[in-house]
Amino acid sequence: MRLTKYGHACVRIQKDDRTLVIDPGAFTPEADAALTGANAVLITHEHPDHFDADRLRKALADDPSLEVWASRVVARNLADLGGRVHEVGHGDAVTVAGFDVHVYGEDHEILHPDVPPIPNVGFLVDGEVFHPGDALTVPSEPVPTLCLPGNAPWMKVPEMYAYLREVRPERAFVVHDGLLNDFGLNVMMKHVTTAGEEAGKDFRRLVPGESVELGSS
Repeated sequence: MRLTKYGHACVRIQKDDRTLVIDPGAFTPEADAALTGANAVLITHEHPDHFDADRLRKALADDPSLEVWASRVVARNLADLGGRVHEVGHGDAVTVAGFDVHVYGEDHEILHPDVPPIPNVGFLVDGEVFHPGDALTVPSEPVPTLCLPGNAPWMKVPEMYAYLREVRPERAFVVHDGLLNDFGLNVMMKHVTTAGEEAGKDFRRLVPGESVELGSS
């Protein structure tokens, strides 16, 4: 299995001749490249940095075989596309383009104390890679490879440490870093590296376009 990091929260997962793309949103300049040749797209929630409706609709128009699995609001936004769009929620286990996908999580992390959170789902792909979207969801099964939110309005650095300690992945690769300039990236990566050194694990940031090869732990 190969994981490729694109800008902000987008990753592409390939195995054999099959490809999934997760969260090719508006903060991902390379989203068109990420979507090219994909068999399926997974969308964690409706915020534009994760879900670019116009771009996704174009990709679906360009490739009649492309399908989408997504949280409730996203699926309903695309409901006019019929059976090519699938709504999923916490506890679902689905087969997506030959990948086994387990769905975990229900809500986005709190952004405003007086506003209820929107739906957010995380995806565990083939028991290997977990992308939580905008939540610090801990699956009820092991997570060998975690797509780790590195920076967000809804997360503090101590919460990142706590999340890594609770999930206990073998590997963690940073996503959700599109709001940071070079100074912020350096600060964030200092903490990610420290967490990895403390755990004796491989925790780091992949630059957009960088890939890693993965195998089950």
